[in-house]
Amino acid sequence: MAISENQVVSIEYEVKDGNQVVDSNVGGAPLVFIFGKGQIIPGLEEGIKNMAIGEKGDVLVKPQDAYGEYNADATQEVPKEQFAGIELEVGQTLYGQGEDGGTVQVTVKEIGEENVTVDFNHPLAGKELMFTVTINNVRDASADEILSGVPVENAPAAGGSCGTGCGCH
Repeated sequence: MAISENQVVSIEYEVKDGNQVVDSNVGGAPLVFIFGKGQIIPGLEEGIKNMAIGEKGDVLVKPQDAYGEYNADATQEVPKEQFAGIELEVGQTLYGQGEDGGTVQVTVKEIGEENVTVDFNHPLAGKELMFTVTINNVRDASADEILSGVPVENAPAAGGSCGTGCGCH
């Protein structure tokens, strides 16, 4: 039976870039999301839609269906003094605040005498990713879950925070 929009899906996954594991929740908490709400990358969602509970499979996701193509123009030189107190290393991931007030992730590409070149591309942009996925559970979402976009499995404990730092309760 196909997975359809507004169903809560629970998966265990491992993702590889070539032979290197870049992310995995195997042996940990499952990834729980509402299907059709854009909560996971489109290529993975498309790849699991015909899987059933208990089924395990491999899903190859092309860059355009994951984190996008690598954009060579998405780099910027920033004065080194803006990183005062931070011990910089090439390849390091840093987080800052974007013009819209949201969190921005950058990777340090180059460290010069006066400037630091940062890359705004997602670290997995331009990469073909192989997901090994097991479908743990599929169920219909409740009206509240559809409205909020949050499966009960991901809801914060009473009086708690969602852990994102957004200030929600």
